[in-house]
Amino acid sequence: MATSTKAYGVQNEKDNLKPMDIKRREVGDDDVKLDITYCGVCHSDIHTARNEWGGSKYPVVPGHEIIGHVTAVGKNVKNFKEGDVVGVGCMVDSCQECAQCKNDLEQFCEKGATFTYNSEDKHLKGQQTFGGYSTSVVVDKEFVLNIPKNLDEAGAAPLLCAGITTWSPLSHWKVKKGDKVGVIGLGGLGHMGVKFAHALGANVVMITTSPSKAEDAKKLGAHEVLISKNEEEVAKHQGTFDFILNTIPVGHKMDPYIGLLKVDATMVLVGAVEPLEPFHGGGIIMGRKRIAGSLIGGIKETQEMLDFCGKHNIVSDIELIDIKDINTAYDRVVKADVKYRFVIDMASLK
Repeated sequence: MATSTKAYGVQNEKDNLKPMDIKRREVGDDDVKLDITYCGVCHSDIHTARNEWGGSKYPVVPGHEIIGHVTAVGKNVKNFKEGDVVGVGCMVDSCQECAQCKNDLEQFCEKGATFTYNSEDKHLKGQQTFGGYSTSVVVDKEFVLNIPKNLDEAGAAPLLCAGITTWSPLSHWKVKKGDKVGVIGLGGLGHMGVKFAHALGANVVMITTSPSKAEDAKKLGAHEVLISKNEEEVAKHQGTFDFILNTIPVGHKMDPYIGLLKVDATMVLVGAVEPLEPFHGGGIIMGRKRIAGSLIGGIKETQEMLDFCGKHNIVSDIELIDIKDINTAYDRVVKADVKYRFVIDMASLK
């Protein structure tokens, strides 16, 4: 059985987002149904809607930064009840049996995680999953997250992707009080990286090509701003960083940033899901430096991030929009014309 649900999506890679009806499954014994109140807009939504990464299956309904209120639960659900404010991030299922799933790393499920949109739907035969640009969603209880009561719901939405994407490497590489942490790029990801690193007690340096972003970076929690085009400034910081979070979303030169790392320090890439420009091997050999990558995080880690946000009252800086303005928002995201994340008020779809 399935029910019809209002949504916004695309029928092909050239299409604008438009109203459509999609099918959602009925609530099963292990399921949670939520009415969606807010959904963040991620650049991944745009890549998938426009098939810029390849592999998009149409129709596509994007959205994986979902906040909603529980309206129904299955008989096996104990941790959620009607009225709870909950979140759904980038995944809605996994095998829950492989070594990675058992290690709370569902994002690396050996059989492939079921992502919130554009994955094969295990419950509705022949259909792919549809995301949060819709009025409601039904999700396995293991992939539903508690949202701390003190957090603004709209501001919390981007935590489900932008938040965990930047939190996970900071947590995994054990960034701590007193560490000198660089965050490259002040956008949807970078502004969360600054907030998290500051709250962890690090000495945060925003690394940017744009002097105009210095004031905002300091308001967000950066202690210092390094303009990467200024060779004299860069030279002063050579070999001084304990950790660098690189949020640049496109291919770029790595050598200037590698030179900033201390011996045994790490730079983690979270933004560029595309080829990078070649870099000199000597830059990492001379210093035993590491370049690593990081995806989102597992459900356990995502809940830990949300709890940390509740404790420190951290949410994303957002611009709230109606669903009818989503195509304009997409164009503005591509132009980096948002501070720092769009969130859709899903009441505008009802």
